[in-house]
Amino acid sequence: MPIRQLPEDLINRIAAGEVVERPASVVKELVENAIDAGASRIVVTTAGGGRSLIRVEDDGIGMDRNDLLLSVERHATSKLADDGLDDIRTLGFRGEALASIGAVALLHVMSRSQMDGSGHRVTVERSAKSGPFPQAMNRGTIVEVRDLFAGVPARLKFLKSDRAEAGAVADVVRRLAMANPGVHFVLDGSDRSPSNWPGADGEGALRSRVMQVLGADFAENAVPLATSRHGVVVAGLAGLPTYSRANSLSQFYFVNGRSVRDKVLLGAVRAAYADFIFRDRFPAIALFLAVDPAEVDVNVHPAKAELRFRDAGGVRSAVIRAVTDALGAAGYRASSTVADDMMGAFRAPELAGVPVGGVAPSTTLLRGVPLPRFAGEDAPTAAFAGLAEPSARYEAFQMPPSEAEYPLGTARAQMFENFIVAQNGDSLVLVDQHAAHERLVYERFKAELGSGPVASQMQLIPMVIELPEEDCARLEEAAPTLERLGLHLERFGARAVAVRETPALLGQTDVDGLVKDLADGLAEWDSADALGDRLDAIIARMACHGSVRSGRVLRVDEMNALLREMERTPHSGQCIHGRPTYVELKKADLERMFGRTR
Repeated sequence: MPIRQLPEDLINRIAAGEVVERPASVVKELVENAIDAGASRIVVTTAGGGRSLIRVEDDGIGMDRNDLLLSVERHATSKLADDGLDDIRTLGFRGEALASIGAVALLHVMSRSQMDGSGHRVTVERSAKSGPFPQAMNRGTIVEVRDLFAGVPARLKFLKSDRAEAGAVADVVRRLAMANPGVHFVLDGSDRSPSNWPGADGEGALRSRVMQVLGADFAENAVPLATSRHGVVVAGLAGLPTYSRANSLSQFYFVNGRSVRDKVLLGAVRAAYADFIFRDRFPAIALFLAVDPAEVDVNVHPAKAELRFRDAGGVRSAVIRAVTDALGAAGYRASSTVADDMMGAFRAPELAGVPVGGVAPSTTLLRGVPLPRFAGEDAPTAAFAGLAEPSARYEAFQMPPSEAEYPLGTARAQMFENFIVAQNGDSLVLVDQHAAHERLVYERFKAELGSGPVASQMQLIPMVIELPEEDCARLEEAAPTLERLGLHLERFGARAVAVRETPALLGQTDVDGLVKDLADGLAEWDSADALGDRLDAIIARMACHGSVRSGRVLRVDEMNALLREMERTPHSGQCIHGRPTYVELKKADLERMFGRTR
């Protein structure tokens, strides 16, 4: 077939396919134009998920008659003053939006500039233009899109249900509203419940808008981001690790006011949270970056949904530092949703199985009497550092005044040989002793490793551990890396290794279980070459074996020492697997649970 010039109508429809994917992409282009026009109020109205009607009204600078005629032509824009693509400071700049929309729908554009006494209207249907006609209206621009893809029925087949398309439109408006907290957004229509987000100014504008869009629950369980590094300014809110989600729908990324989905940012956030959440969980975050426009290329995707950083490493470093610093400043905090989940799990007990006046045998109340000893209490386990001598007496129902201000309170009891019951000024605090100490040991490991090799303690008699020959070979290959972590071992025949020194901070740990667990990890990773990148995973395994085990009865001073160390240690609100280490129930929550609300 010979080469031929395509007809204008077909060219326009092909171009529209790059810009107009679904109703949400139309809304995105129109709202971005309104923001670039300096609008302080934008109203978006839809019907039929955007198929029947999309109407975007703004109070921006508007257009005069000549600009209105040019606005519906292809590659016509007012946003590239010097024809350069190296300094993009607007959301739109290609000049294809209105022309592309007019190629696949019935388009009405009405606008009035401040200098004109009245407005004008232009209509475009399948690229055929008519107008301008006089239009009575206030200053600003109104764009109506009707019967989207009516002339391209093949595209209609790829659209989802009206509900799904309406949801996609809402997501687009939500993201644009978050990036522009000073603009008043209204989202309405016959296919949705109305949303009204008034504009906010001042220092707290960003947080206020995030609360409007994502809810006060997210803002309450998030920490602020504020840092500048490598020429990148990072702001926003990062959710606490225990406020994680099953998908990434609660992650929002913005660069210079543009909502993007960038691999560099996704990877940076994943790395920043790697120590705190499960691999199948996703943090909630609203991340705003300000970068020199010359350092970022936004012209790499037709819909401008992706971009490219000149210094991707610097951006990644800035984001990781901002998130880790913010989470570190949060200290021991855990999300309030943990307590909410616990409240929802409470059910009234059946009286038949409860002994009258009795105390469950798995609960030990601290009344100044010696605690009963259980089998296995003297089993090897890590010790708490810096403990005071045990108190002679401890009144369970009298909190010492000097300790009343401790955020995690003072210990009152131990339940099921794993949970510490504490009380602070107005809350009941439940602590998972194993999970909490696991995080503390992990953070100590990281701190020691950051200042040099981890201190070790020599075994009086080297412990010989028998293993399959391939596991012994893996451990022998990894020995130099393990020595940095305080674990010194060597090959002892074909099917055994001898452990001569163990990390000092683990105390009397289960060496046999630790070495076998590390061998399993090395087999899973399949190569010792990547051990340098997996130090955190190795440390996590060591911390698990070096922490207080479930089933050990703790003394009062040990429990209080654990609580105080949690208050001093960053990230102690969740264990190394992402689970919460404690739950705090306010006095008001308990009163409400028992129907004592006033």
